[in-house]
Amino acid sequence: MNSSIVASVVFLKIQDFARRPASEQARLRAQLEAVVAVVTAEVPPASRIVLEAADGAAVVFIADPAGALRLGQRALTASAAGLPLSAGLNHGALQLSGKKGAEGSRGDGIAVAASIAESAPPSRLLASRTFRDAMAEARPGAEAELVPAGTFTDVGLRAHEVFTPDPRALARRRRRYGTVSAALAIALVAGGVGWRIGTDGQASFIKPAMAHPYVRALVHRVSH
Repeated sequence: MNSSIVASVVFLKIQDFARRPASEQARLRAQLEAVVAVVTAEVPPASRIVLEAADGAAVVFIADPAGALRLGQRALTASAAGLPLSAGLNHGALQLSGKKGAEGSRGDGIAVAASIAESAPPSRLLASRTFRDAMAEARPGAEAELVPAGTFTDVGLRAHEVFTPDPRALARRRRRYGTVSAALAIALVAGGVGWRIGTDGQASFIKPAMAHPYVRALVHRVSH
């Protein structure tokens, strides 16, 4: 039975899988299966689908692009343990055939994720523009973590803009928002002070303000 959905896909690819000896392929595939089991353990089974692929695995997230990104990042930590992985993330339509494995599924959702993983350097995660847009829609602001990483052309000669995680981008965004918020607060306070002085006169504003202990202490420190 076929079913069509629009979802986020994490494609985990074992680098140079086809060129490795059969014994090494078996070992790497067993390692990948263990990694997938660990990183999907906290994801409700009803919200994800795990599909085997010839050179890796695809994890389909029904409605959680941010969860797909977290899973891809966690899976890549296995590279430090000797599992040569790259990851491609995409958001798009796919048709699940009911057959076991990603090869039995069709649509750009998986195809583009697999192509991106193929182009990604070892231990690197790349995401498509549509995935970043899905992040922005699901969790506005979270997409700032994905920064431009260039473009690549797939086997169908389609050009894809790709992005890669940069935690510093979120920190920079928070700092910018903090600065803007502070400036806005100062502007509002200044605007309120200006309005009050203009309405009541300077003396009527300063006298009550100087009666406040904090203001008096601040004036004392400044004048000494």
